[in-house]
Amino acid sequence: MTDSERVLLEGVGPYEVMDALFEGVRVILSYRGEPYSPAYIQGISGAAFRIGGICPCAPTCAAAMEPQDLVTLFGYEMTYIPLYDVENPVLSVEAGKAVERIKDEIRAGRPALLWHAFTYAEWDVIAGFDEAAGKLLGRGSYAGLDGFAVADQQRTTTCVDICPCIGAILIGDKTGTFDARAAELAALREAVKHAHTVKPPEELAKHEWAMMDGLQCYDRWVSDFRDDPPKQPDMGDRYCFGVYRSTHRAAAGFLRELVETYPQAAADLAAAAEHFITDAEMLNKSAEALFPGWQLPSEPDLVANEQVAKWLQTGRDAYAAGIDGIESALRTIG
Repeated sequence: MTDSERVLLEGVGPYEVMDALFEGVRVILSYRGEPYSPAYIQGISGAAFRIGGICPCAPTCAAAMEPQDLVTLFGYEMTYIPLYDVENPVLSVEAGKAVERIKDEIRAGRPALLWHAFTYAEWDVIAGFDEAAGKLLGRGSYAGLDGFAVADQQRTTTCVDICPCIGAILIGDKTGTFDARAAELAALREAVKHAHTVKPPEELAKHEWAMMDGLQCYDRWVSDFRDDPPKQPDMGDRYCFGVYRSTHRAAAGFLRELVETYPQAAADLAAAAEHFITDAEMLNKSAEALFPGWQLPSEPDLVANEQVAKWLQTGRDAYAAGIDGIESALRTIG
């Protein structure tokens, strides 16, 4: 290594889904030669069917699995380097060690994942580094889309006021096999389970604010925008709209890919895909109405909220119909 060393894996592509956890794994696996589409990865990971919160942490905290689980599911060796339980005074030292290990991975031609490298509180892909500048280069869900993102190599340590400094994930050799059928059916079953998850009133009453999942969460989101006085759309709404309108659209792509694999359930899977398209469209329209220019509004807008509540109700019903279609397909597949 020299002080002027600069290495960049040029073929590492950008994110195609606004997702905090799993699209980075897909980007790396694609670079490593795996053929899976963004929609397939969203489906297998379960992200395509999740809705939690509604709060800024929901897309990362309401997941069906962790990124490292997805890596091992596809048969790859995985090294997880946690940083969140390191005492703050030495956090920069431990993060520096993790970054040096990532640089070794880059030298070996293997992109890696690092928390909060370019975006905010998400897993990002490291595709290169500039030793002289002390910079990392790579991709994120909303960073490095047109060209590689560039950030200080210690940026991961700057997220502790938002969330813990989670760590790094190194993806090694492929030593196992991927059981596609088992993973696909497990993802569909988990989608149904998640959608129908209900927290009882006594559990919700223990907390001033409690996270919900699936249809229970969607119902509360609809209710929020029907409230009078009108709800002030906040960061949690904006972030969840941004993520779920993208991941739920990927649900349709995933289900369409399964049509050929499970021809006996083709009609149910295709119909469910259409429902998720409607769901995603309603989320997108709501986001555009509430956050023009992607800015947080300075005050609530009763007229906009009333319209968004209607769109959210349509999206919620489409989501429910999509889940019903998946349940029907599972009964057919067996």
